[in-house]
Amino acid sequence: MSIIDDALKANRNYAKSHDRKLAQRPAPRIAVVTCMDPRLSNLPAILGLPQADIDVIRTGGPAVTDDVLGELIVSNRVLGTTEIMLLNHTGCGFTTFTDEELNAKLAAATGDASPTPMRFFSYKDPEQHTREQIKKVRSHPWIAKDVAVRGFVFDMETGLLSEVESVLRPTAA
Repeated sequence: MSIIDDALKANRNYAKSHDRKLAQRPAPRIAVVTCMDPRLSNLPAILGLPQADIDVIRTGGPAVTDDVLGELIVSNRVLGTTEIMLLNHTGCGFTTFTDEELNAKLAAATGDASPTPMRFFSYKDPEQHTREQIKKVRSHPWIAKDVAVRGFVFDMETGLLSEVESVLRPTAA
């Protein structure tokens, strides 16, 4: 049996005790953009928040792409989230290559360079990357200005979050 077949079998068991209240419209309080890395899958435990309060947006890097911006806008303007957390982490696979290197490697491995240059959103410094992502979110005109946009790096060794200060962070008047 494949992993997908195993998952389908497990789903049939899950459905027997599925909470039908989950069919109601979600009302998360915070949008969290985080990496697709499976080590970041237990956000309720990492953040100490109920699953229902977290609108999770997973992306490689985690890069705030146009698609992610669209999801954040829906999260904020349609679902009603009032805060945005950008959650990078140490030991991210996207720091182990450059876009150029991966394009070259894949073109050589497949013999097909037609998709290049593909954008993978690789980066080297998680803190600088977080600052760039905060700036990208904060500068979008459809993200409400009263929505807090904060960035963090999760340390895979310690399990602790470190806040990354943004140059755009509002100051007290």
